[in-house]
This record gives sequence, structure tokens and C-alpha cells, in this order.
Amino acid sequence: MPIMKPKPHADTPAHPARRGFLLSSTLACAAVALGCTRQTEAAAKSTAVAKNVRIVEFSNAGKRLQLATFPKLIKTEKQWRQQLSPAAFQVARQAGTERPYSGKYVHNHAAGVYRCICCATALFDARTKFESGTGWPSFWQPIASENVIEHQDISLGMVRTEVLCARCDAHLGHVFDDGPKPTGLRYCMNSVSLSFAPASASAS
Repeated sequence: MPIMKPKPHADTPAHPARRGFLLSSTLACAAVALGCTRQTEAAAKSTAVAKNVRIVEFSNAGKRLQLATFPKLIKTEKQWRQQLSPAAFQVARQAGTERPYSGKYVHNHAAGVYRCICCATALFDARTKFESGTGWPSFWQPIASENVIEHQDISLGMVRTEVLCARCDAHLGHVFDDGPKPTGLRYCMNSVSLSFAPASASAS
């Protein structure tokens, strides 16, 4: 007569390994969902803090026009890559640095205004440009303090002051305290972060 094995009770974990797998999978899915939720919340907060900025508008001849309010310009990496050259993207959006004397504006002496390559905000008047001998276009002051942002940069094992466009946060370069009078400052900028607008051209 065959021996009948007892039927497992309904509450008996007949397949503990399977139950463990299902539990782990459930927890993993919950973690992924939570991570996605946090990323979405972070993106929403990032957009929410993108407040309006006040920018001084100038003609290409350097004439002050008006103080205007604009929304902070935010684009995706893909959008910036589509708009900018590889060199400009690497410097303006990833805080890179072009090689000294490689920029097209190092020895430019024409009258006009240097604008942001990303958003065309006026940044420097050609009348404040000087030959620094460093290999980068240099200015002794920005065209308006409202149009740039300065903050501490501790990369490369040194303390420097980074200069950004106030409208779109494009990396422009750094400012040092070894410039000429009247400010004694040297705004050492990257040519690829700038777009020169000749004084003879109409304002963009």
C-alpha cells in the first residue's frame, strides 16, 4: 500500500525561496518607484526655483537701454548640444577651459559688445577689454553687475572666483585681482563662451 505524504497546510511556506524572491522583487520595484518619484520631485523643485532674473539690456554700441526681467533660461543637455558647438558646450555648459591663445577674441580690438553664446545677454563692453598677455580675452569689469554671477570655485586644488552668465548660468571664465585700473580686476574669459556683436550691427 503506497504511503501518502501529508498535504502541506495552507499557511505552510511550501516554496520559501520563491516567496523570498517575490518579496525582494516587490521591495526592488518599490525602491525604483521611490527613486523615480524623488527624481521627479527634484526636477520639479529645480524648475520651481528657476526664478526670474533682472538683466540690463544694451545696444551693440554699449548704450544702456533698460533693466528688464526675464525667466531663468533652462535647457536640457540635448538642447544645449544642438545649439552649441562641441567646444562651446564643453566650456559654457561643463565649465571647461579653452587652450590659451586659441580663442578668436584674444586679439579682437573692434568696438562692440561681447554677449553670452548661450542666450545673447550682454556681458562685456569692448571698451573695457585689455591685453593681459594670458592668452584669453580679458576685461576690467562686466558691462553690468546684474548680468553676471560670481561664486567661489575650489576645483583644481585652488580657490578661484568663477564668472557665470546671470540669465542662463553659462560658464564664462574666472575673475582675478591682478587687472589694471580703475578696478584692478581681470575678468579672464573664454572666447567660445562669448559672441561678439560689432557696434555697427543692430542689437539682437
